[in-house]
Amino acid sequence: MIREDLRTVAEELKKARRVAIAAHLNPDGDCIGSALAMRLILQKLGKEVEVFDRDKVPEMFMFLEGADTVRPLSEASGRYDALLCVDCAELERIVNVHDHLQKVDLDRLLGLCDRLLQIDHHATNPLYGDAHAVDGNASAACVLVYDIMGMLGVDVDVKIAECIYTGVSTDTGNFLQGNTNEGAMSVVAALQCTGFDQPEIGRRLFAERKPEQVALITRALNTLRYGADGHVTCMTISRRDMEETGAMEEHTDTIVNFGRDICDVKMNLLARESSDGIKVSLRAIAPYAVRDVAVSFGGGGHEQACGCTVRDRSLQEVADMVFEALQRAYERQAAEFEKKA
Repeated sequence: MIREDLRTVAEELKKARRVAIAAHLNPDGDCIGSALAMRLILQKLGKEVEVFDRDKVPEMFMFLEGADTVRPLSEASGRYDALLCVDCAELERIVNVHDHLQKVDLDRLLGLCDRLLQIDHHATNPLYGDAHAVDGNASAACVLVYDIMGMLGVDVDVKIAECIYTGVSTDTGNFLQGNTNEGAMSVVAALQCTGFDQPEIGRRLFAERKPEQVALITRALNTLRYGADGHVTCMTISRRDMEETGAMEEHTDTIVNFGRDICDVKMNLLARESSDGIKVSLRAIAPYAVRDVAVSFGGGGHEQACGCTVRDRSLQEVADMVFEALQRAYERQAAEFEKKA
């Protein structure tokens, strides 16, 4: 489902001399991988490229080339021929629009850029901006980055391969999620020609954990609740948990999977306190889907991996509300699957 030809964005990037790349807040592997891969690709074409993000690059991704060059939105200056948003289903994902100063930073950045382009793989993308490389069937934005790289006539190298692999592997849950498809695997196969160290990167992304994160995982598991006869789970992480374990926000990213990877569990959620509100991560095992639940609480994402942020309510209130909604969604979908069997 390519909603607009990727070549449109490729042609726009060819014409641009100075490009700003914007990654979304709380950047994940696909977001950072896409931004840094495009930075390297455009630099090979002699472009001047700067990458911006509201938040710091998580430590687990700092091994990627250029991760230390990512700057706050407020540091953008001069004129840019194009602003390229990567992995942002909505333009507002770049900042917390409920924070006036952050919204000012975004408006200022947009004012410095002549064209607004995007590369994204969310089916809910409304096609904001002037040109859109949006494919809801792509496993990750990095898959589209790889395709655009070919259209730009740039050959993949080790550093670009590391960025793209990071995006594809993290957005497919190390190739365990239902969005893992032929397109994702063909890109990974093509990256092998560079000789990049896939096992080492996989270990960094999916096996290596700091003591603070292990302590936080223990706290989350202690809150584990079951619903729908053991098919739905719920976990929470409080601000106090974060403070007492010394964990950072990035350490929460994969904890949601612990509630999903239990035998017979089909759907799960992790709710946690943050400065932006109560952040809820939702996961499901195909063919079960949880995106509609996320959307009902003002969020979005993919069918089996999505989330939302709820403000002005307590952690427990939000966890309870979403947990109940998730159980109803499971029961409804299970009944539908039974009818079709």
